[in-house]
Amino acid sequence: MSDHRNPDQPESGGQQPPRREASASSDPIELIEECLAAFPDGDPRQKLLYKLRHVITAQSVAQDRRDTELKKLNEVVAKLTAPANRVGLLLEVPAEAVARIVVGGAEYYANIDPRLPVEDLKIGTQILVNEAYTVIKALGYDRNGPVLKVAEVLPDGRIRFEQDMGRQALILQRSSDLLGADLKAGDEVRIEPTHRIAIEKFENRQARTHLLDEVPSVTWAQIGGQHQAIEAIRKAIEYPLLHADTFTKYQFTQPKGFLLYGPPGCGKTLIGQAAAASLAQLVRESQGQAAADGTSKNPPVTSGAFLHIKGPEILNMWLGESERIVRDLFAKARARRKEGALPFIFIDEAESVLGTRRSMRSFNINNTLVPMFCAEMDGIESLHDVVIILASNRPDLIDPAVLRPGRIDRKIKVARPSREAAVEILAVYLTPSLPLDRELLEQNGQDHEAARRAVIEQVVDSLFTRTDQNRVLSIRLRNGQNKVLYRGDLVSGAILSSIVQRAKEKAIERAVAEAGAPAGDGIRAQDLLDAVHEEYREGEMLPPDDAAEEWLKLLDHHPEPVSYTHLRAHETVLDLVCRLLLEKKNKKRQQTTTTAHIYIKHTILHLH
Repeated sequence: MSDHRNPDQPESGGQQPPRREASASSDPIELIEECLAAFPDGDPRQKLLYKLRHVITAQSVAQDRRDTELKKLNEVVAKLTAPANRVGLLLEVPAEAVARIVVGGAEYYANIDPRLPVEDLKIGTQILVNEAYTVIKALGYDRNGPVLKVAEVLPDGRIRFEQDMGRQALILQRSSDLLGADLKAGDEVRIEPTHRIAIEKFENRQARTHLLDEVPSVTWAQIGGQHQAIEAIRKAIEYPLLHADTFTKYQFTQPKGFLLYGPPGCGKTLIGQAAAASLAQLVRESQGQAAADGTSKNPPVTSGAFLHIKGPEILNMWLGESERIVRDLFAKARARRKEGALPFIFIDEAESVLGTRRSMRSFNINNTLVPMFCAEMDGIESLHDVVIILASNRPDLIDPAVLRPGRIDRKIKVARPSREAAVEILAVYLTPSLPLDRELLEQNGQDHEAARRAVIEQVVDSLFTRTDQNRVLSIRLRNGQNKVLYRGDLVSGAILSSIVQRAKEKAIERAVAEAGAPAGDGIRAQDLLDAVHEEYREGEMLPPDDAAEEWLKLLDHHPEPVSYTHLRAHETVLDLVCRLLLEKKNKKRQQTTTTAHIYIKHTILHLH
């Protein structure tokens, strides 16, 4: 028989505990415990009391659960029936526990829940307000919103944005995360969807591609030959600063734009870089006086900025995108000027983007791009705001509106190097530190400089000697005259640089193959001569006869209209006759192809 006694009760036979006084408690569990204590051990009523206590305890636990669930349900019902909390934008925290917010387009001065951490309250973040418009929670920055380009940073830190054409400009304050950011014109910034706060800065990939932090450190001494072009551009950009009083006396207007034109590979880019470096240095030295006199509205020049862009990079298939790139380019330059840098905009291959509107009519791009460029140029101050340098192989294709005085004031030709200029250019690339062949040094009495000059003269002779081997092309003009082009007529600085590079490769290959050879082996004269032949043999790509005029213009040769070309390099008289007869038959189109071949064959047999 199981024992139903309470474990706390004493063993049977023991002395009974004293009877407790009746309690006034209303708790049924406590009453049951008192009854159990009052009944003697072994009383059958104790079993019933134990069951009753268990039932009451279970009911009490179930009631607590029901109360908890009911409480939760009441909370849910209260939330569902309560007014909705509004989402706003934090504009400012002007005082402790007070915030200036905008909710639903209206601004309020609202109280802040004291339980809300102060570090969560950032300008530009979304906030949650209750029905009393009390800020109860910070939601962080909105992750969406439009991206605009900075047009100007105001002195008080606010930002001005230029929108699309036809829309007003925006002036926005910065978010807390943008307060210490370095913003410049052209930077991309994400703004809050309601257009109230600038939130996040993005890297401008295009500006990063075109902008160099400093002006290239190219000096005039690093450019061989081109004395006339260098003198012309130095007079145009340096004299107004070196002799400012004299130019002011004559009321001389300083140029704002330059055009460097000539055949490819002759140093237009190098001259532009050297001009930028020279002008930036002179302006830095003279800007202090200009600022003291109050003649300059911009801060003193402390550095330079070189924006180098290829003309085709501006062209874009999307409507208005090319114009936007031009605006951004000038805006970036003006922003750098306000920072104390003198910016240079160097546009290479300018004919591709600033071509005549007639020639580009099929694209409908230049109809708006050229006027946009001209309008931007009209808004700059010569040599003190932005300096424009254009480079082109075909200046005849550039729109006259761009080249007129007041925009591009100086047109400077960068011609092909003469014999004397070629010597100077080769001396730049064939530096005194390069090792020369022992035999070459012995022939010149171990005088390294004399050996270098001797081999340069030898290379120049091989280029400019008018022999049949150096003949490239012979053309017949419509006036009946013949003109023969030789290697020296088509030489350029790029070709001379490539010749020296090829000779270096030959010397390196020989040094690697002859690792055990005596020291002192270097560049040989034959390496340079072989490099000359290889360079022109690989570059001998002649145009068809119907394109000869355009090809010659590109090479800076402007003969009278070409009737036909003949006697190309390595062509024999027999080859010439065959080609001319075939061209004649094709032009007349009076005979079939079979008849033409038969006629040429009989002609060749007759010549033999």
